[in-house]
Amino acid sequence: MANSHRGLYRVKTMRMVLILQNKILHKSSSLTDFTNPMTKSFWVFSCDCGKDDPETNNEMKKDIVAIYTEEISLHENVTSESLQRTKALIMGAKRTSSHYQKEAEKCNARMETYEEARERAEVALIEERKLTTLWMSRAREYGWKDNISDCP
Repeated sequence: MANSHRGLYRVKTMRMVLILQNKILHKSSSLTDFTNPMTKSFWVFSCDCGKDDPETNNEMKKDIVAIYTEEISLHENVTSESLQRTKALIMGAKRTSSHYQKEAEKCNARMETYEEARERAEVALIEERKLTTLWMSRAREYGWKDNISDCP
């Protein structure tokens, strides 16, 4: 994947150079400034720059419309891939969110069950204390004495 991006950037860079060169060619041809030695050396260099590399040579033969069309096509491909990755990430996030939502609902249901059980146990404990108090008072009426110090 990384190699394909490097190749894409290389082609994009070459295209930008060719587009700029084409724009400069059109401007200077309208000005007809071929007498300047700097301009002549630039044109000689620009004509020879892609002869040895077949990919560069093919790029230099394309006209500006073809270059722009291909550039737009590349942007569409990159955008499409990015959109697909984004959609996949969104779907994954939705699945994860749904999973956590279900787990939260289960947890809430368990908490309600535990809370109800705790309330029932609390009521039962209060009733048990009342009953214990009643039996203790009856035992005292019959002469029972509470000697805690005698217990081991």
